[in-house]
Amino acid sequence: MKHIISLSLSLFLLWLGFSGHFDPLLVSLGAVSTAIAVYLALRMEVLDNESHPIHLTGRLLRFWAWLAREIVLANIDVVKCILKPGKSISPQLITLPLKQKTDLGRVVYANAITLTPGTVSVQLEKNIIVVHALTKQGADDLATGRMAAAVPEPLEAEKP
Repeated sequence: MKHIISLSLSLFLLWLGFSGHFDPLLVSLGAVSTAIAVYLALRMEVLDNESHPIHLTGRLLRFWAWLAREIVLANIDVVKCILKPGKSISPQLITLPLKQKTDLGRVVYANAITLTPGTVSVQLEKNIIVVHALTKQGADDLATGRMAAAVPEPLEAEKP
């Protein structure tokens, strides 16, 4: 039940924010479209801890803020590599161990790597991830495990 309420509220607030209309007719149409979307999600049986992880909401918000900062810093590094003459670019292909225990955690980590300019997740397996980094510094930064530690994962008690 908490997933239904959370998804309904999230979708309606997202609709309201994107539409920007507060007329009673349009708001009621938004509520109806939200109800239809939630009904379809229930009908398809895709509403669970993994598809709508409300138990991670607080940690996800902190992670998104951290990731946004990392993306800006990585953008600055890539621009420096492009504008700096010489051998500032040194492509690296590295294999990193995965500390995440859930599929959701692994995918979030791989996507966070790819979202960060200068790095791309090439291969994701159960225990390892292969990453292409534009510079040795980028590869070394990933090897420290700072990004892996920042990825939110369910606590043992929260797992489905």
